[in-house]
Amino acid sequence: MKTADVIEQYKNGRRDFRGESLRGCNFKNQDLSGADFSGCDIRGANFSKANLTEAKFEKAKAGLRKRWTIFLLLIALILIIISSFFSAIVGVLVAYIFDQSSSENQITGWVSLIFLLFFSILTWRKNILAGAVVGAVAGAVAGAVAGAVLASIFILAAESAFAVAVASVSTFGVAVVGTSAFAFAVAFAVVFAVLFVAEFAEFAVVAVTVAVAVALFLTWIGWLTLKQEYRDPWLRRIVIAFAALGGTSFFHAKLTATDFTGATLNSTNFNQAILNKTIFKQAIKLELARPGKTLLVNPQVRELLINPSTGAGQDLTKADLRGANLDGANLQRTNLRLADLSQASFRYANLREANLTEVNAVNADLSYATLTGACVENWNIDATTQLENIDCQYVYLLNNQKERRPSSGEFEAGEFTKLFEEVFDTVDLIFRDGMDWKALMNTLKEVQVQNEDTPLQVQTIENKGDGVFIVKVHVPPDANKEKIHQELTEIYQIKAQLTAQDEQLKFLREQNTDL
Repeated sequence: MKTADVIEQYKNGRRDFRGESLRGCNFKNQDLSGADFSGCDIRGANFSKANLTEAKFEKAKAGLRKRWTIFLLLIALILIIISSFFSAIVGVLVAYIFDQSSSENQITGWVSLIFLLFFSILTWRKNILAGAVVGAVAGAVAGAVAGAVLASIFILAAESAFAVAVASVSTFGVAVVGTSAFAFAVAFAVVFAVLFVAEFAEFAVVAVTVAVAVALFLTWIGWLTLKQEYRDPWLRRIVIAFAALGGTSFFHAKLTATDFTGATLNSTNFNQAILNKTIFKQAIKLELARPGKTLLVNPQVRELLINPSTGAGQDLTKADLRGANLDGANLQRTNLRLADLSQASFRYANLREANLTEVNAVNADLSYATLTGACVENWNIDATTQLENIDCQYVYLLNNQKERRPSSGEFEAGEFTKLFEEVFDTVDLIFRDGMDWKALMNTLKEVQVQNEDTPLQVQTIENKGDGVFIVKVHVPPDANKEKIHQELTEIYQIKAQLTAQDEQLKFLREQNTDL
């Protein structure tokens, strides 16, 4: 189906495009909100800056078109050839150990071997950069700084090229070339090694053996770079960005409440996309999509979005879950301390015994969620937080199951919601160095007059000890709480200072009288 046909039919009221082939279509800047593209082939389609609010892409197939796949595979094979060239050079350098005619060549060979050993061990245990740095240091200690640095450059370049090439081949999902990556790498390494040492037949076998070993090792590291996200994330980002060239693009698209359930999303660009309550349940190959700086960049969060039922007991401290769609998720006993849950949806989610200490839940939807036994110490909620029909028998206001509410028994239906919604109709004043009652009463009267006689009533006064008092002032629901709080704070400070000055003058007058 052509781009123009889709746009025209959408404007004429059609919303059901299920099963259509939209390969290579360009919908940049188009408004396609509410359209149903379920089961569509959207490989190579461009949805950049499009409005796809509440659109459906269930079981859609995104990614690369065949022409782009072939083009990128050719580039990957070129990288394999280049990297094999470097592997051959390393093999020759190590083979110099057996060159009896030149002591300098032997030193270079030993330095290269030392570097290669340290580099391989550290690269396997840590990552590429760690291996290169430690290997270079080891080579320098061995006494040939120039040789070590040269080998470092060669091997780092080789491994980077191999990682990009092999991981990209895997990303494209082309089985024939993917399984042949090892064979290509080894073959080219052997050819180059033989060419380099043609005049030194006596140690050609060593050079070829080392070249093959290096090629296989770097190819294996390339696979690990793709599969293990904690290894060389900078290199993995290059691989993913490389593989997404020509793929389906949702760059800067508005994907509010868009449904990608069961969609195949490899080689898909989500960079700068607006992911607000976007559904990714059972999405396929989402780890091979380009996440940009969205919440998909966190592997743990991404896996939770794909399989919401697997979140129980996880540690998501400080996790960025802004706008996440976790409806029905199992987050029982999950640690969400300091997590950002703003604009996220947790409808019908199981948050039993979860740690919600200091979470930001502004504009979050917790309707019908289960919160029994959860800790809500200092959680940040406001009038935009939806708490309708919460299933909760009791909660804790402090960590380690302290300050149970209710203190005994269980909440009746709707009591939890009412308890926390009362917070929305109050302005909290905190006094850290004692409280001047007279100044507070005068302040309330003046602010009430300034706000067109808005009724202000002291609801509760809490003495926290050490001179700290918290006063909750009840205000109407439609009042500007920020403005009233600012006025109360500023006017109280002025009146408290005047009261202190009056007291000081009174004291001075008494002293003068005594004199």
